[in-house]
Amino acid sequence: MPAQDLLPVDPGTDVPAGYAPHQRGVPGGFAGDPDVLDTWATSSLTPQIAGGWGFDDDLFRRVFPMDLRPQAHEIIRTWLFSSVVRSHYEHGTLPWRRVAISGWILDPDRKKMSKSKGNVVTPTDLLIEYGSDAVRYWAASARPGTDTAYDTGQMKIGRKLAIKLLNASKFVLGTGGGQGVAAPAEAAVTAAIDRAMLAELAETIQAATGSFEALDYARALERAEVFFWDFCDNYLELVKERAYGERVAPGTGAAGSGSARAALRIALSAVIRLFAPFLPFVAEEVWSWWQDGSVHRAPWPSVDELGATVGGADRAVLVVASDVIAAVRKAKSEAKLSMRTEVASVRVSAPAAILDRVSRAEPDLRAAARTAKIERVVSDHPDLQVTVTL
Repeated sequence: MPAQDLLPVDPGTDVPAGYAPHQRGVPGGFAGDPDVLDTWATSSLTPQIAGGWGFDDDLFRRVFPMDLRPQAHEIIRTWLFSSVVRSHYEHGTLPWRRVAISGWILDPDRKKMSKSKGNVVTPTDLLIEYGSDAVRYWAASARPGTDTAYDTGQMKIGRKLAIKLLNASKFVLGTGGGQGVAAPAEAAVTAAIDRAMLAELAETIQAATGSFEALDYARALERAEVFFWDFCDNYLELVKERAYGERVAPGTGAAGSGSARAALRIALSAVIRLFAPFLPFVAEEVWSWWQDGSVHRAPWPSVDELGATVGGADRAVLVVASDVIAAVRKAKSEAKLSMRTEVASVRVSAPAAILDRVSRAEPDLRAAARTAKIERVVSDHPDLQVTVTL
């Protein structure tokens, strides 16, 4: 057995005391024991080895115990357990503060992908066909601790999302009003529907941030994605003509257009940063269109940067407006008419509180519905009811 001061020893190359290299594997010579340690002997020291234990004491003091161990669930009893035991006996402490448990990738037959089974899919062709962001989107959609099926359908959704982010960004940046995001104090976001959208964004930022802090990256992606699709499908459609300065209702004028443009740019800046960990390439591309530096070095979005704009904002204004415009779209679609078809009138029946929200969003509703008249009728029915006269 080697003395303590000679450790570590590699039996495949080192020569024990009293022997010469030419005596390896010959009668009267020596041979390294082929079964000295199990496969977890060094793996269980991963935090120590990565931290420079015994080689870089300054680094080790700064990084150990480490913050996070990411690993799959099938080696909790081996890698995780062995690492904890080694750290306990060597240092009297846990080797890390938190563990993030991932699942397996399953093949179409719901079997674990592994090299030994020969069912692993090399991602090169996927990256070429769908793009890196789309493949990353699929991977990031996997819930921590759960197995995930190999799914090109999910990659197609990721590609669609990336393209939508590009197109929505082009629209926002094409509405005029100069480049860059105005500071919250200078951004005259006054329209109720604009403030409602930013209030929804503030809630999304809080939720996504909380999910990341809890290591639930999939939930962070989900929250960002839900906001973004609603932003595109409803808010953009409601305010686009006001943002362009077209069909602006009397009394709103330039101030109404300025409110929409400011809100759009504030939202775009935050949305790009919310998606940057998941769609890094498209986020970087869009960021380069109007911002200096890299989005990946920009601060994570915060509610504070939205300023006082979201204070007291009624998020339900956007919800109600979205419901009304959805009913108008449905009526046009069922009549097989273009969404740009003029509408004779829109009649909205609802309780007074809901009608008040309709009133605050009415200029945008009339522009988006392409109607000169929205009739509001107080009703005892708890739900909003919309009648469209084409």
